[in-house]
Amino acid sequence: MAAATSAASRVILSARERYSAVSGVLIRVLVANLAVAAGKIAFGYASGAISILSDGFHSLVDTASNVVGLVGIKAAQRPADADHPYGHRKYETVAAAAVTAFLLLIVIEVLRNAFNRLSGRAAAVEISTASFVVMLLTIAINLVVVRYEGRAGERLASEVLIADATQTRGDVWTSMTVIVALVGARLGVPVLDPIAALVVTGFIGYSGYQIARTTTAILSDRIVIADVDIERLVLAVPGVLGCHHIRTRGSADYVFLDLHVWLPADMPLHEAHGLSHEVKDRLMARYPQIVDAIIHIEPPPLAT
Repeated sequence: MAAATSAASRVILSARERYSAVSGVLIRVLVANLAVAAGKIAFGYASGAISILSDGFHSLVDTASNVVGLVGIKAAQRPADADHPYGHRKYETVAAAAVTAFLLLIVIEVLRNAFNRLSGRAAAVEISTASFVVMLLTIAINLVVVRYEGRAGERLASEVLIADATQTRGDVWTSMTVIVALVGARLGVPVLDPIAALVVTGFIGYSGYQIARTTTAILSDRIVIADVDIERLVLAVPGVLGCHHIRTRGSADYVFLDLHVWLPADMPLHEAHGLSHEVKDRLMARYPQIVDAIIHIEPPPLAT
C-alpha cells in the first residue's frame, strides 16, 4: 500500500521538466549545505573547537555532492554527438572522481589540527554555550534538508536526490558525535574534542572511499546488470534459443548493453530482425536504465 501511494504521488513530467525540477532541488539544498558548512567552519576557527571545524569540513562534502549532481544533470541533458556517440554521462563520473582529491585535502587539514591539539601545540579551547547552539542549529537544518530532499527524490524518482538525502542523514549522526564530544570537554575531558575530530575524519575518509569505489567501477566498465538476469529475460521471448556474450557497462542509471542471441538457422532475416527488436524492447522495458542495446543475431552453436 505504501509503495502504491508513493508511486501514485509522483508527478508525471517531461524529461526537461524533470531535469529542471531535480536541478532546482539540488540548488536549494546546496545553499542550505553551504550555510551549514560556513557556520561550522567559521565558528570552529573562531572558537578553536577542532571537532566543530572538522564537522564543518565534513559538511563541505555535501556541497561537493550537490555540485556533482548538478554537473551530472546538466551533462545528462546533452545528446550524443559525433565526438561522443555514447553521450556525455561519464562527465558526472569524472566530476565525482575529482571530489575524492578534495576530500583528501580536507582529511589532511583535519588530521593536522587534531594532532596539534593532542600534542599540545594548539591552545586549549573553552567550550561555550554558543558551541552547542551552532551544532543544534545545523542539525535542525540538516533534518529539514533530509525530509525535503528525500520527499522530492521519491516524487521525481531521482536516485541522485535520494542518495544525497541519505548522505545528509549520516551527517546528522556525525554532528551528534561532535555534541557528545563537546559535552565531555565541557565536563573537564577536553581530549574528547580532538578525538571526535579524528572520528569525523574517519567518516570523511569512508565517504571518499565510497566515491572512489563507485567511480572506478564505472570508469573501468564494470558489469552493471547481472548476466543471469539478462539471460532469464531473453530466454523468455518465444523463438529465442539462447544467448551469450552478454556485456553491460556504464552507471546504474545509464547502461549500455550488447549481447549475442541464438535464433533458428532457417529463420528468414526479416523475422530474425523483428525478433531481435522484441528482445530489445523487453530488455529496455524491464530495465529503463538501459539507454541502448546492441543485439547480434546468430544461429546456435553446432553440437560437438
